[in-house]
Amino acid sequence: MKKIGVWMDKEKAHLVHLDGDGERMETIMSNVEDYNAVGGARHKNKWGPQDQVHDSTYTEREKHQMKRYFRDLADTLKGADAIALFGPAETNVKFEKFLKENHKQLSEKIEGVEKADSMTDNQVKALVRDYFKN
Repeated sequence: MKKIGVWMDKEKAHLVHLDGDGERMETIMSNVEDYNAVGGARHKNKWGPQDQVHDSTYTEREKHQMKRYFRDLADTLKGADAIALFGPAETNVKFEKFLKENHKQLSEKIEGVEKADSMTDNQVKALVRDYFKN
């Protein structure tokens, strides 16, 4: 039985594969851009025009990048018999929702979605091992 535990955030996902051969860890980077809007630069005239910041453009771009990240993760999880999702923010919950909407068979294999703070690689491996042991 192939079990995969995924610790994920917006930046990367650590996948821990547990099967008869032991365990192995793989990391998938999200490539989601991190942007900080800087705008409102003044014109040299006191009441001159200001530059506009188009937040909706950045938000839309981030949404498309997250979908691509989720698709890559879903492709990696195809052979799993059991899946557990962990993470410090809402990314793991959004990924679960993505799987329910787009990959029904994978979403049925999800055994749990839990909060977990940032961890080292060894802590992630231990978390996944302990989760599937119980």
